[in-house]
Amino acid sequence: MAEQDAPAYTLRRARTSDVGAIRGLVAPLAEERVLISKEAVAYYEDIQEFLVAQDEAGTVIGCGALHVMWEDLAEVRTLAASTAWRGRGVGRALLDALLERGRALGVARVFCLTFEVDFFTRHGFVVMANQDSIDPVVYSELLRSHDEGVAEFLDLARVKPNTLGNTRMIRRLDAD
Repeated sequence: MAEQDAPAYTLRRARTSDVGAIRGLVAPLAEERVLISKEAVAYYEDIQEFLVAQDEAGTVIGCGALHVMWEDLAEVRTLAASTAWRGRGVGRALLDALLERGRALGVARVFCLTFEVDFFTRHGFVVMANQDSIDPVVYSELLRSHDEGVAEFLDLARVKPNTLGNTRMIRRLDAD
């Protein structure tokens, strides 16, 4: 890639000082009901799961998280780019980095719950079948989790009101 073609942003692990910027990226998408807004405490608790994209001035312009759910399963969460940077590869770069993080952790499948079906389809995700081959023992263990993402993956009725219209998608990393 020629120097003039290099993106004008970099990716890095999120820091606690990025929580305000992450919430700022999520807020307009939550108003549009594309993402679910969370309390600040939830972002602080999960900050180690996040990557951020920042422009040359150091402004956070994108974010995304990878949440491990089980030995071979993780979820992409809170993937967002600022309005000014959408369509410029920020989301793709963050997703690629999160998937690479999943591979490094030994994750074989990555799940997402999204309205952005075309974006995730372009990146190898497919719509999940109702029972995406979950071992019954693993299923019973996952039912013990209080994490809403796990409930979304399992398609439990208690999360239906918050997820209406979203599509459950999955990508196998071990097939890459």
